[in-house]
Amino acid sequence: AGQINGTSGYEEAAAQGLIAGLNASLKLRGLPPLILRRDQAYIGVLIDDLVTKGTDEPYRMMTSRAEFRLLLRQDNADVRLTEIGRECGLVSDERWERYLERKKMRGEVLKTLAERADNKQAAALLEAHGEHFTNGVTYADLLRRNIPIAEIKHEFDLFEGVPNDILLSAETEVRYEGYLKTSEREREKAKKMEEKPLPPDIDYANIDGLRLEAREKLARIRPLNLGQAERISGVNPADIAVLMVYLTLKEHK
Repeated sequence: AGQINGTSGYEEAAAQGLIAGLNASLKLRGLPPLILRRDQAYIGVLIDDLVTKGTDEPYRMMTSRAEFRLLLRQDNADVRLTEIGRECGLVSDERWERYLERKKMRGEVLKTLAERADNKQAAALLEAHGEHFTNGVTYADLLRRNIPIAEIKHEFDLFEGVPNDILLSAETEVRYEGYLKTSEREREKAKKMEEKPLPPDIDYANIDGLRLEAREKLARIRPLNLGQAERISGVNPADIAVLMVYLTLKEHK
């Protein structure tokens, strides 16, 4: 499947095989197909690139291809995809219970990090790291001052029984909070475009204002929504504006 679609025959092909098999199963059950968005998984980036951009050489998945790569981290893969997998029937009861337990732990860790640390202990820890003490500092503030979560755990006797990978995931969330919020805002903008579907029978040749190249590309690729359409090479912002006007007029007819 990977080589037919223009990718390598390694992980990229395996990812496509997984989605193809899953969607075949969903179709047999009379359910809609699973289409992962670019902000949900690298599989979503890969498939969207193949559909909207095509490829002249074997496609390899690289983090640089994903505009939301800060959200597509290894440490939050379970948070991003387990619930989707459960809805599709890919996640067993045992794995689901384990996920819920880990999700609860992660939430409790983040809640604790937002609490105030003991002033005396915090002052000593910051001084040891050459940092200035501020009254009322939280555990999250200590993380942002480049104090590792493992050290905070040890000094304040916190997070007993919590696996290290959950602690490191929470640490990442806190340290990069500003960047992650920016990515979240960009994701919301993209989702709004993804939520504007394009009719499957739309006749691009009869839409006034579309450039010839855009008409040809849109007619050949047939994007599912405006978000996918704006990622097609040869379709510019003016073409997207024309499509938005077309959809608005169609809604009011």
